[in-house]
Amino acid sequence: MTSSRGRASPASQKMVLIIRGELRLTAGKAAVQAAHAAVLLVRRAETHSSSDLDAWLAEGQKKVALEVATLEEMEAIQRKARAAGIPTTWVEDAGFTEVAPGTRTCLGLGPAPASELDPITGDLPLL
Repeated sequence: MTSSRGRASPASQKMVLIIRGELRLTAGKAAVQAAHAAVLLVRRAETHSSSDLDAWLAEGQKKVALEVATLEEMEAIQRKARAAGIPTTWVEDAGFTEVAPGTRTCLGLGPAPASELDPITGDLPLL
């Protein structure tokens, strides 16, 4: 059963997309940054973790959008995820609209088992 916090049964797969709150991105910009991360994660999973990708696709492609206050928090989450063997990707903005070129706007994790992601991201607020 899934709660409003984005937790899922241990057997389910999901993708987590984390936006930097300090940037105060518009809703549209945040959505596009999360979409970039999702595409990058799928492309990576096609060659590196096809079994997780296949399970995630079969289960409906669950994605959870979360927020952290700072880049430092995102970096700490990425380190924990990588240590746990969870695929990660950064989105660095091109700088055409709201932020400077090269600004890290989003961290993507997964697809991976919810049981592996929840200990790392389960306490973050929804975007």
